[in-house]
Amino acid sequence: MQPPAPSIASELVDLRETHNPHRWVLPVEPRICVGPPEGKFLFGGVGLAASIAAMERTTGRPAIWATAQYLSYAKPGEFLDVDVIVPKHGKHVTQARVVGHVGDREVLTVNAALGARPQEISAQWARMPDVPPPGECELMPHFDVASEDLHQQFEMRVAKGRYGNARRGKLSKDGHAVLWGRPKELRPITSGLLAIIADYVPSATGHALGRLAGANSLDNTIRVRELRTTEWMCCDIRIHGVNAGFVHGRMHIFAEDGTLMATASQSGILRLWDE
Repeated sequence: MQPPAPSIASELVDLRETHNPHRWVLPVEPRICVGPPEGKFLFGGVGLAASIAAMERTTGRPAIWATAQYLSYAKPGEFLDVDVIVPKHGKHVTQARVVGHVGDREVLTVNAALGARPQEISAQWARMPDVPPPGECELMPHFDVASEDLHQQFEMRVAKGRYGNARRGKLSKDGHAVLWGRPKELRPITSGLLAIIADYVPSATGHALGRLAGANSLDNTIRVRELRTTEWMCCDIRIHGVNAGFVHGRMHIFAEDGTLMATASQSGILRLWDE
């Protein structure tokens, strides 16, 4: 199989068009994967980002919300086919979905609404947490610093919470953590980029439990309020609860000026690494 021609997009996600306007292709490269060195797989947020980009380009409308259900893994060297289905294209809102698959293996499904309405009212009630600026915060640690992967593409700094040193500590009182994040290379702020950042919700699991812990995402839902040009994104994370081997949480994503750009939520399979 010959690889598809490179896209000209400046986004981190190298989504490529095909002869079919409803089918797009994402090469699964190590730089968009996560996991241990011997078992890298496509970062779930990247899969959602690719799906959002495919739907936005196919319909010509911006994402309002999108939710991904993760079914399987795509591995480095594979090509993820991103098929866009548009069952309803209204005056202002398009309802669409994506099936992402490698051959016959379905990797993810995404449902979304896209569009905009001529309404001038704009307000927000969520407020960015009062935390130190990025330059005063420590880098977020990662267990694999030698391999090329998604985490090497972003600079994440811990403004509030325990990351990397939470072994056998106490439960957090509120499950609240705050990260500053930005891509290491200049990238436009898109709905897809916010979807990637949103997939850092499970990273606060260890902070909440006071243990070396994380989660494998079962889903990723993002609701886009307003895109803003900003260098850093403030990720206000709250782990709501853990039970029966699963963790549930949410994230508000703010621009540096305090604008709420998006809100996201996830559930994940709890992983305890200190066992």
